[in-house]
Amino acid sequence: MILPDRQRAVQLVGPDQLVLNPDKPVPRPGPHQILAKVEVTGLCFSDLKLLKQFSAHPRKSDVVTTLQPETLREIPSYVPNEAPTVPGHETVVRIVAVGDQVRTVKPGDRRLVQTDYRWLRTAESCAAFGYNFEGALQEYVLMDERVITSPEGESMLLPASEHLSASAIALVEPWACVEDSYVVRERQGRKPGGRSATIDSARTTRVDVESYEDGSLDDVVFLGANADLLEALFPKIAKNGLLNIVQRGETFGRPVVTPVGRIHYGGVRIIGTRGANPEEGYAAIPATAEIRPGDRILIVGAGGPMGTMHVIRNICQGVPGITVVGTDMSDERLTQLRALAAPLAAERGVGFEARHAKNDPPDGPFDYIALMAPVPALVAQAVDQAARRAIINIFAGIPASVSHPINLDRYVEQQAYFIGTSGSTLEDMRIVLKKVTDGSLDTNLSVAAVSGLEGAIDGIRAVEKQSIAGKIIVYPSCRGLPLTPLSELHRRFPDVAAHLRDGAWTREAEAALLAHFQG
Repeated sequence: MILPDRQRAVQLVGPDQLVLNPDKPVPRPGPHQILAKVEVTGLCFSDLKLLKQFSAHPRKSDVVTTLQPETLREIPSYVPNEAPTVPGHETVVRIVAVGDQVRTVKPGDRRLVQTDYRWLRTAESCAAFGYNFEGALQEYVLMDERVITSPEGESMLLPASEHLSASAIALVEPWACVEDSYVVRERQGRKPGGRSATIDSARTTRVDVESYEDGSLDDVVFLGANADLLEALFPKIAKNGLLNIVQRGETFGRPVVTPVGRIHYGGVRIIGTRGANPEEGYAAIPATAEIRPGDRILIVGAGGPMGTMHVIRNICQGVPGITVVGTDMSDERLTQLRALAAPLAAERGVGFEARHAKNDPPDGPFDYIALMAPVPALVAQAVDQAARRAIINIFAGIPASVSHPINLDRYVEQQAYFIGTSGSTLEDMRIVLKKVTDGSLDTNLSVAAVSGLEGAIDGIRAVEKQSIAGKIIVYPSCRGLPLTPLSELHRRFPDVAAHLRDGAWTREAEAALLAHFQG
């Protein structure tokens, strides 16, 4: 295959600064490197978070473990901190060239990309494709086998069927993120060998608390209800740390400023009991964040792309006796959600409601609440709506530095449980890819618009404005294709629209689109 020297790429060059570079070099792979042609890339709300935070994003910083700096310097697609990056992490690629030391793939292979390199730590998160390593909003992307291979020897490039549309494969990634937020395993006790502390608020001063290093405590048992002291303690809790609030019958008496951003990005967990026995708090930790029989489930922001996936996933999960309530601020998005989810719910005997969040809010309490918007006030509201032992899934990534007043008296009384996950695992992707391959899940149901690279920036802005209800799929090979909602395909590209099925994207429609632009 003759490779071009130059390509088009969407680059993020600073906070909120996107450009379409028509002259980005196409790198040639080094001994350990892999060059792949991008078939499609899905746009994600996470791209928007990177857009706004840029170098402050926890995945845009230096890799601090596993690989030596001299190895990282050999990789031209490694772009931490202020270096321009290429966003886009929901993708399927075709391998076009490899270095002589590459062993896991060969030219011609079609691969689904797993985004997260969880063993390559940054200061606050992990390295990731489309963040501190360039992503797929370009025609060709370079990866390094030393980066994309886990310590267990697993490649982050999963084999993908030739019989599926590229869009269906690429959308496995966001669906896997949804799956991960439910199947994640929770630590149900103290960390073996971890550093722990018991803080008795009746005997401990703020000076005592501040003597601990920030991020140093894996487990904390906080006795009593001194809000000022607890707020001083929060920074001392380590990544993936566990705070057990044992109120001994006392109350805080006011909302406590709580690091809600560290639940999603930092894995911090908070439990508690109104009694005096810490074991009551540990006993309330669920094994996973999965929905349970009989749960009344609230999806906040259900009309957006990820909210729709949560709704469909839970309706189709086969858990008996559940009711799914989706709320959104857009009547148009709610109409589209009803059209998609109501038939599925009726077919499976699941209760389903789609309601306007402001004009027709549902009454609580709820056993499970999933939040699609990174709005701290929604976390506080969820606590007020929580039923006994409710799980509150903070799915949207609130920045790790953000805290917000939370009614921890009610949180502890209800023994509610915050969870938050970021990204997905290889196993999550395998599970979802299998569902797509065997036909039990059609990820194309979430496609709402298509675009070439020329329309990708408009697409990201559409994600920001929430003006398109559903996923936007970018086809780099479709030169000149503007952002085009499926509802407008019949006017702009009737030869493609003829292959939609009940308005939904299909493999045949994708083939017609590619043929249109290749012709």
